[in-house]
Amino acid sequence: MNPEEIQSIEPALGTGIYTVPDVAQILRLPLTRVRRWLDEFWNGRLSATTKISYSWGKGRERVVNFQTLIEFYVFFKLRELGISTPKILQAHEVSSRLLQTPFPFASSFLLTDSKTLFVEIGNEILITADARLQYEIKEVMEGFCRKIEFDADKLASKFWPLGKDRSVVIDPQRQLGQPTIQGTNILAETLHRLHLGGEDTPTIAQLYGLTETQVEEALFFVNRSVQ
Repeated sequence: MNPEEIQSIEPALGTGIYTVPDVAQILRLPLTRVRRWLDEFWNGRLSATTKISYSWGKGRERVVNFQTLIEFYVFFKLRELGISTPKILQAHEVSSRLLQTPFPFASSFLLTDSKTLFVEIGNEILITADARLQYEIKEVMEGFCRKIEFDADKLASKFWPLGKDRSVVIDPQRQLGQPTIQGTNILAETLHRLHLGGEDTPTIAQLYGLTETQVEEALFFVNRSVQ
């Protein structure tokens, strides 16, 4: 294989399978923004460095994996802090080489030491940050890490979008990574559809052997995702 050839990440069980609309809904981002990020940044500039394509399929059928979903979230939070897109992409490129992974923004090493890694990696100054911005980066990443579980390779493996004290989890090992009730294969969307069909919370909880709180949290998650 030509070393410059771009390899495609094909969907597989246990890695999560998310369409562009899935990503937008789960992360509460505009669909057009997610699509542009994927095309212009991940499958554009970043792909040139990592030599992989971050999506599989074409058009509306394109899908990404769980680590790419997490990377989109980290990118979004850094942009919210006012860090420029070129600086974030540069941080991704350098940290990808340093950590030897195409998914550095999903790495526990980077996320838990973000104050150092986003500001300076080796001898490369990535983001010129005053004390306030360094603190804000650290706070945002630490808050995000409290919603993440990492595997033995120090890559994100589970994501609790409402926090670990809530029951909705995004686990690529279950239901292709779609939001479920922790410890089960029950989709949050299934509970939501029953509720839209007229079933009340106690009835849904009884049908699935869940607590009413679990059902309410699933309904809250789906409702906030579609707003």
